[in-house]
Amino acid sequence: MREDSVTAVDDRLLELRADCGRCFGLCCVALPFTRSADFAIDKDAGTPCQNLRTDSRCGIHTQLREKGFNGCTVYDCFGAGQQVSQVTFGGQDWRTGPRERARQMFDVFPVVRQLHELLWYLNEALTLAPARPIHADLRRALAETERLTNRSAEELGALDVNAHRQQVNTLLLRTSELVRAGVGRGKKKERRGADLMGARLRGADLRGANLRGAYLIAADLTGADLRGADLIGADFRDTDLTDADLTDAFFLTQPQLNAARGSAGTRLPRSVTRPGHWTQ
Repeated sequence: MREDSVTAVDDRLLELRADCGRCFGLCCVALPFTRSADFAIDKDAGTPCQNLRTDSRCGIHTQLREKGFNGCTVYDCFGAGQQVSQVTFGGQDWRTGPRERARQMFDVFPVVRQLHELLWYLNEALTLAPARPIHADLRRALAETERLTNRSAEELGALDVNAHRQQVNTLLLRTSELVRAGVGRGKKKERRGADLMGARLRGADLRGANLRGAYLIAADLTGADLRGADLIGADFRDTDLTDADLTDAFFLTQPQLNAARGSAGTRLPRSVTRPGHWTQ
């Protein structure tokens, strides 16, 4: 399914992974927490988390799940943290400047995070051979999205990122149609936005399925066949992927996978890594 020559794209995907050593802990400050199964505390947007150290590192990083911060383990900024910290604001720490600059950093961060997520999907789409007929359009969208990420803080703050997402999504939808058309036989499963919470899908044949935005919270997908499925935005919180086959599933991100449960027998696309908390 994937193009043979994907080294350059793989390198770009690596750049879209969070590098906390080059960030000023923006996700630990800019974003709000609500006390729940995912967070042990309430925290307002713009307020530093109590676990954030002065070196911008998490003081309980290796114990997040044990301390009740599961939400932190399933979050990924797609490299937006280092982009905002080092490029948009030129390496200026929010702690050392005026309060107005700190607020601006916190406002810009989620905008750039959305743009970087789109960059992830566009780069992956360019590795999919069936989408070759629209690769030129995908490359143009990629270049425009990259251009937007390099705008000034003022321009990013005024950007209508939702309008841009809609434009890109049109291409991603077409990518999905082209890719899934060549997977499996018979009618493809249309489960876009479906409520599959707690569903018993053990061993299900979901090859080439459209699972965009599907709610798969706590669903049992043990041994399910998800090869060539579109998984963009699917909610995998506490989903059991033990021994499931996600080979060539596409638009699957690391945060989605981190929220799920799996095993050494779970087969994964090359763009993601096996979460450390999965059973070995």
